[in-house]
Amino acid sequence: MSFWHFLQQNWPELLEHLREHLWLVFVSTLIAVAIGIPTGILLTRRKSLRSSILGIANVMQTIPSLALFGFLVPIPFIGGIGARTAIVALVLYSLLPIIRNTVTGILGVDPNVREAAVAMGMTGGQVLWQVELPLAMSVIITGVRVALVIAIGVATIAAAVGAGGLGVFIFRGIRQFDNNLLLAGAVPAALLALLSDFLLGLIERHFATDVRKTKSSSRMLKGLGLVAIVIVFGWLAFFNWRNVSNTPTSLATAQRIVVGSKDFTESAILAEIISQLLEARGIAVERNFELGGNLPHDALLAGKIDVYPEYTGTAYTAILKHSPITDPRAVYDQVKKEYAEKFNLVVSEPLGFENTFAILVRGSESRRLKLKTISDAVPYAPKWRAGFGQDFMSRADGYPGFSKAYGLKFAEQPREMDLSLTYIALASGQVDLIAGNSTEGRIAALDLFQLEDDRHYFPPYEAVYLTRTASLARVPALAEVLGKLTHAISTEDMRALNYEVDANKRGQAEVVREWIKKKF
Repeated sequence: MSFWHFLQQNWPELLEHLREHLWLVFVSTLIAVAIGIPTGILLTRRKSLRSSILGIANVMQTIPSLALFGFLVPIPFIGGIGARTAIVALVLYSLLPIIRNTVTGILGVDPNVREAAVAMGMTGGQVLWQVELPLAMSVIITGVRVALVIAIGVATIAAAVGAGGLGVFIFRGIRQFDNNLLLAGAVPAALLALLSDFLLGLIERHFATDVRKTKSSSRMLKGLGLVAIVIVFGWLAFFNWRNVSNTPTSLATAQRIVVGSKDFTESAILAEIISQLLEARGIAVERNFELGGNLPHDALLAGKIDVYPEYTGTAYTAILKHSPITDPRAVYDQVKKEYAEKFNLVVSEPLGFENTFAILVRGSESRRLKLKTISDAVPYAPKWRAGFGQDFMSRADGYPGFSKAYGLKFAEQPREMDLSLTYIALASGQVDLIAGNSTEGRIAALDLFQLEDDRHYFPPYEAVYLTRTASLARVPALAEVLGKLTHAISTEDMRALNYEVDANKRGQAEVVREWIKKKF
């Protein structure tokens, strides 16, 4: 599919994510300006505060964006998932250039000009508003310009905490190895940054004291600025109005359910399945998909979402911190018991399939070397390079125990990368062995081969839904849907669904809709 054809099919979703991106950037930049400029003015009057406040702002800039989002999630009032956390992070990133340029601009005003203003009888406030700020304005706007471009770029990470934006396409494109999705997220973000930089550059030149301005250039600047403001505000107003007008006002609103998912295809598909089944029963559903790391679990505990798909082995080892065991029923019973006692959460009955770690090699390599099991690959491993997702490298049931159980030694320390990229790296020959997911659709699409876990190292990973007890009581249809999905999804079903989305590049909502129609 060409990029143009992709845009024709997906432009409503693209416009929605662009609207989310604009809103995050606009609100965060406005708040940063409201905080940063007064702070910068204060620092020109209180030299003793200058180094400490600028130091703190500098530290905010050095924290990696994804880490900053992670730090903010558990903080009460300003954290959690969604736009609020993203806006707080963007404000923190935007403060430094605004504060620093405000200080630089005001302190850079010629002292003779300031002295002349005082000699004319101006008060301190008058000197600030009528002399210093006008002369420093071009430098201050440069700071706002830098902050705005930073916010547009960093806002793509907001998708990891459920805030939407163009990053949704970028994360999805990396996960599905789809250049169209990557371009759909990256190109509008780049154009938005260039356009914003250009418009603020015009405003900056308008205030520059060393540039002679003609009436025509001034009129052109005002016209461009007015058009840009009308377009941005009109766009935001239209989409906000549409969202409000499309919000259900019936009894279903009182029975609204927020469905979450993790940031990989299968989790989003399972979340879409339960969402569509709930909507078919008249329940208003808010989708909060593709949350990174343990955010779905944290959001469920905080009451930000009502239900999300999980795996018993993940809950047993990563959340409850137990050592891996291989008995599926024992794992399920223990997870169900402890989740009820510790978190007041309900674990659904298994959905019917297991998604365990799959140790994968290239199909051509497995055929050439006649590899069937992980033990078969051990003699070749010293000449191989391995690549694993961050999750696999850090979990109790991941790489440390796995390499010890099989006595695996590689040519170099395994490369740690995003899970979605490991499939691409393996298929392209960048690495020789990875740990993927057993129901991953790209295993067949990329001609990869799953080695048998002949020493039965990995614990069972039966798919289930986790939900809040309060949500089940509030929306009885949720229990009905969970019951309907008990043992309803086979391993073959899940692989086919993943394949349709990842390999055939189809929308998950469409794929799920077809599956539900056939299944139920």
